[in-house]
Amino acid sequence: MSTNPVHEIDELRFDAEVLEAGVPVLIEFTATWCPPCRALAPILHKLAEEGAGRLKVVAVDGDRSPALARRFNVRAFPTVIALDAGKEVARHVGLTTKEKLLKLVEGRGLSGAAPGDRAPSPA
Repeated sequence: MSTNPVHEIDELRFDAEVLEAGVPVLIEFTATWCPPCRALAPILHKLAEEGAGRLKVVAVDGDRSPALARRFNVRAFPTVIALDAGKEVARHVGLTTKEKLLKLVEGRGLSGAAPGDRAPSPA
């Protein structure tokens, strides 16, 4: 039986688990009633597995942790926010693909992307 590599984070654990992570973090703001959030879950699960040790993927239930949703100005679910060194560097609102989420990380030069995962830099 496999455990879910995407951990749900609440206000109490957020700073220690996310802001002090030591690796880039993708945060999904989600809700149990949100069909696009449920569709995004397996994509984030795969990213978390493939990025283990280089990228952390967490979920915040916006209904259970509304203060975090307000703190990050989340207005819709799902919202995925990329953080590096505790600072927001990119975000995406709505259902998306694994490739587009990787670009949130790679496009900002975050250390979470494996060297072989990056597209070559333009000359």
